[in-house]
Amino acid sequence: MNGMNSGMRSLTMSLIFVLGAMAADAPTLTFLFKTVNVPRESSTQIMAVNNAGALAGTYTDSNSVIHGFMRKSGRVTTIDHPGGLLTVCYDINSNLAIVGFYQNSNLAYEAFLYQDGAFTDIPGPSGSTASRAYGINDLGSVVGDYVDASGSKHGFLWDGTTYTTLDVPGAVASIAKGINKSGAITLNWWNSSSLEQSSIYNNKRYTKINVPGAIQTSAFHINSAGDVVYWWLDASGIYHGELRHLGKFYKVDYPNRTHTFADGINDHGVIVGSYQSGSSNPHGYEATY
Repeated sequence: MNGMNSGMRSLTMSLIFVLGAMAADAPTLTFLFKTVNVPRESSTQIMAVNNAGALAGTYTDSNSVIHGFMRKSGRVTTIDHPGGLLTVCYDINSNLAIVGFYQNSNLAYEAFLYQDGAFTDIPGPSGSTASRAYGINDLGSVVGDYVDASGSKHGFLWDGTTYTTLDVPGAVASIAKGINKSGAITLNWWNSSSLEQSSIYNNKRYTKINVPGAIQTSAFHINSAGDVVYWWLDASGIYHGELRHLGKFYKVDYPNRTHTFADGINDHGVIVGSYQSGSSNPHGYEATY
């Protein structure tokens, strides 16, 4: 997915906009956006928000080194795995447990759990050559992906002791991205044409939840109500954020920016992610609905 210098200021929050987004026959939802950046760093990506409003994500410093971070009550703490060349934080639960992955000295990715200042590696099932963690719920269940000895990529669920492999039927590769408190899991997977798709795994069933009209769809976190956030690619090569709320789809695009990515969601109508203008560095945001 170590602490910042004591002089680290609270996150910069500015550029508040209101955007109404409507999809097909769905009623209009209004999104209130604000930028959220780690001060003095070259880029910020917000990956997750818990129900208390604590954020987790990653930033890139002036030396192009990628760090994980947590932001709680306006204070930023850098989270760097001691064995990592880079660290990415992807989710945070109500107990401030954070999951993500780091790049080790062999240049392989390995998943981790971070809580109360301590790291626990999540290497994947026996024989795995790489792993990444993307989601954690309040019960401590973790989801992510691992690479097996043959180089194939699989989703996983880890309960602290046991791994369960999650492979979408017909997929050539699967990644588990988010899990809510009832155990519903979002997955991204690739079909035989190498196009990315999205599904929910619930009650031992996989259900496709692609964004209508998207060339490729990437589902991320899921809240207790089953709302899902995404980013997806259109035919022009533009990435958009999306919210699936009560079974209907709503575009979540930061105003006047080229690309928007929606990564995290909580139970109180808060979405987090990042946006870019052209090929510029990403900036983080929060959006309420």
